[in-house]
Amino acid sequence: MQIAKNSAVTFHYTLTDDDGQVVDSSANREPLGYLHGQGQIVPGLEKQMEGRQVGDRFDAHVAPEEGYGVRHEELVQEVPREAFQGVADIQPGMQFQGHGPQGVINVTVTRVEDDKVHIDGNHPLAGKALHFAIEVTGVREASEEELSHGHVHGEGGHHH
Repeated sequence: MQIAKNSAVTFHYTLTDDDGQVVDSSANREPLGYLHGQGQIVPGLEKQMEGRQVGDRFDAHVAPEEGYGVRHEELVQEVPREAFQGVADIQPGMQFQGHGPQGVINVTVTRVEDDKVHIDGNHPLAGKALHFAIEVTGVREASEEELSHGHVHGEGGHHH
C-alpha cells in the first residue's frame, strides 16, 4: 500500500543538519505517526513521503522554505531583564513563550548581558536545510475517527 492522502503512516527518522550533526532521531523510541496530507510534518518531507511503502528507506533533503521556514531577523530582539520577572537565573538556550502578532511564539534566549536579554523567536531549525534518513514502518488507511480527530491513534500516535 502506498502513502497517499489520509494514509496513517508510521516511520523512523534521523534528522541531520548540513554539518552531519544529528539534530533529532526516533532511534530507540516508537516510530513517529502522522496522517498524510494534513500538514502534520514539514511540507518538504510530506511531499517526499508520497507514494512510499512499508520497508522503503530513503534520504529526504528539505530546503528551509519547505522545512521550518527561513529566518526572520525581526524575530531577534533585545528585551530588558525585567521582562522575565520571577526567573532568577536566565541562561542562553532557555526557552520561553512570548506573544507575537501571530499569537504565541516560542523564543530562545541567545545571550544575556547585564540588564539585557537577547531572544530569538525563530524556530531553532529555521533557515537550515534538513536531511532526513527515513524508514517507513507502517502504512494503512486512517479510520474515520482518526480523520475526524486529525491525528493517529494507537501505536506511534499521539495521545491527548
